[in-house]
Amino acid sequence: MAYSKDVMRRARARLDVMRTDRQSLQEQRLHSAYAQLPRLQEIDMRLRQTMAEAARTAFLQSENAHALMEKVRQENQALQREREALVAANFPEDYLLEGPLCERCGGLGYIGAEMCSCLKNLCQEEQKNLLTRLACGTASFRDFRLDYYPDSVDPKYSASPRQVMARTYDYCKKYAQNFTANSGNLLFVGGTGLGKTMLSACIATEVTENGFMVSYESAGHLFSKLEKNRFMPSEETAMAVAEIENAQLLIIDDLGTEMPSSFVTAALYSLINDRILSGKPTIISTNLNAQEIAARYSPQIASRLQGNFRKLTFVGEDIRLKRR
Repeated sequence: MAYSKDVMRRARARLDVMRTDRQSLQEQRLHSAYAQLPRLQEIDMRLRQTMAEAARTAFLQSENAHALMEKVRQENQALQREREALVAANFPEDYLLEGPLCERCGGLGYIGAEMCSCLKNLCQEEQKNLLTRLACGTASFRDFRLDYYPDSVDPKYSASPRQVMARTYDYCKKYAQNFTANSGNLLFVGGTGLGKTMLSACIATEVTENGFMVSYESAGHLFSKLEKNRFMPSEETAMAVAEIENAQLLIIDDLGTEMPSSFVTAALYSLINDRILSGKPTIISTNLNAQEIAARYSPQIASRLQGNFRKLTFVGEDIRLKRR
């Protein structure tokens, strides 16, 4: 999975700290163990000596080289057994933390060119932390309440808002659980306070937990980042835009709440079109219908959304007012 530079930087920094902390703790415990059991220090010193003797013996050409090597090997094994017995008898299991932080990669984060699972897990945690800072990383499908939606039939839909939203909820949950690079695009359409932000945040949380890189942006923040990179470019703005463009799932919340401008229209068309052509899934939530999108932005953008996004309609009454 691909992760943003910021997520990778944070994850690698955490791995470095964990590795340093483990080494420091190893040294502290070992010094404490030596003070308690001087024999343990003697054994460790002799073990290092036997390893050096074995290395020197390996280069000998004399007839008794094999016998010398066997003697060193036997002494080394005897010392290891004595050491294991001393440690087991005097300290809790794993007290001396022998071995690296990660057995697979040695705590480096990579096995050759492949990212190790230890670093992958940290990247996923940092991705979730990023979403939490955006106030959506703690959203969960189990917290979505259908009882807020009226259960009386609406003739417009030949079903109750609760039935409509139950289908929408089920579709979003399956989309998140089965997300792949080919999952397709979603368009959430409906009035204020009907759960569009909640369900998009639930999707963001679950997809991130499954190891994918998610970029979650409100429309206002999104176009602000794009505009800064266009007119006041810097390394920071370039990285922010690259994270948006390269995200395996891009979520744009509240499209239509940003200040309209010719730049916004051009940037939105370019972003949507590029992601459609590259096959990268996008979710957009908006209060606008197709006609309003065409009028506010352009018929081309409305056409892209109608032809390349699965529309999910949100119905009911403003949940925020009901909660109050």
